[in-house]
Amino acid sequence: MTKLLLFSASLYRDTQYLSHAKSFIYDFLEENKCHNDEILFIPYAGVRRSNEEYEQKVSNGLNKKVISIHRFNDKIKAIEDAKAIIVGGGNSFMLLALVYKFNLLEALRAKVHSGTCYIGWSAGSNIAGKSIKTCNDMPIIMPKSLESIGAFKHHINPHFISGKFPNHNGESREERLEEFLIINPHEIVYALPEGSALKIYNDECEVLGFHNVLKISKNMHIEELALHTKYRL
Repeated sequence: MTKLLLFSASLYRDTQYLSHAKSFIYDFLEENKCHNDEILFIPYAGVRRSNEEYEQKVSNGLNKKVISIHRFNDKIKAIEDAKAIIVGGGNSFMLLALVYKFNLLEALRAKVHSGTCYIGWSAGSNIAGKSIKTCNDMPIIMPKSLESIGAFKHHINPHFISGKFPNHNGESREERLEEFLIINPHEIVYALPEGSALKIYNDECEVLGFHNVLKISKNMHIEELALHTKYRL
C-alpha cells in the first residue's frame, strides 16, 4: 500500500513554517502508527540552505525528531530502515539529480511502495509523481533522468496559480500545463494551489487543506476536486 501526503508548499499565506501542514502531518503519522518514530528527511532540494540548516528548520517546524539522510554513510540502508520519510521543497532538478547521484531512486521507490509513509511538499511532492516535467523550477542542473519515484501515478503541479498577473507577458500556468498535455496527451496533472494537499492511499486520494485541487487532462479538461472528499485516481 502506498501512503502519501503531498502538499503544495511548506507555507500558506502569512503562517509560520509548516504550521498549516502540521496537524495533517501529525494525523497522517498517527493513523499509520509511526507518530513517535524518528523521521528520515531528504534535504537535497534546498539549494539556498545547508543540509544541516534545512534539517533543523523542519525539525523545529514540526516539533519532531528529524534526521537528514546526509548524516548517513549508507544512505540506502537509512531509507530501508526508515519508518517515515519527508522530502522537502526547493529545486526539483537539484533534488532529483542528487537522488540519482546517490543511487537512491530505486530504494525510495521500493520503500514507498512497501507502505512506508511519505510526506512531501513542493519539490518533494513533484518527485513522488511520475516525473518532474510539470514542476515550476529552473533546470539549474540536469538529473540523470526526469523520471521520479512514481508512487503517485500521475503528475503534480504545486504552487498552482490560475491566470496571469497584470503586465506579465509570459505564459500562464494553464498554458504551460496545456503544452505538457499536448505533448503528453495521455497524462493527468493534479494542480495544487497553495494551502492544499493530497492524501493518497493506493488508488484513492483525499483533498486536504484550504483549497480545492484541479485534475487536468487532455484538451485541458479540468475537474475540480473538492476539499475533504475522496476520489479514485
